Amino acid sequence: MPKKFDFMKQAQKLQSEMQRVQEELGDKTVEATAGGGMVTVVANGKQEIVSLKIDPEVVNKDDVEMLEDLIVAAVNESKKRAQELAMNEIGKVTGGLGIPPGLI
Repeated sequence: MPKKFDFMKQAQKLQSEMQRVQEELGDKTVEATAGGGMVTVVANGKQEIVSLKIDPEVVNKDDVEMLEDLIVAAVNESKKRAQELAMNEIGKVTGGLGIPPGLI
């Protein structure tokens, strides 16, 4: 019975650590750019867009499609980087246990 108790204690500790990491991810940010820095997106570790900057030179009413493409590219890259950040931070807690994201 002591081994079962130890396992439960470790699981509770892991869950607590995961919750702490999730909260901290809201304070960490990643940045992605598109168009050579014409569009910059900052996202937090929870994959929420925190800021979006557009260089005025890229704003052209005759080529809105290009601007839209740059925004989509920068947002997608920022989300990818935020996911990588989260996986990195979660990996530190789980110690490489191979626990799938979102399971805890």
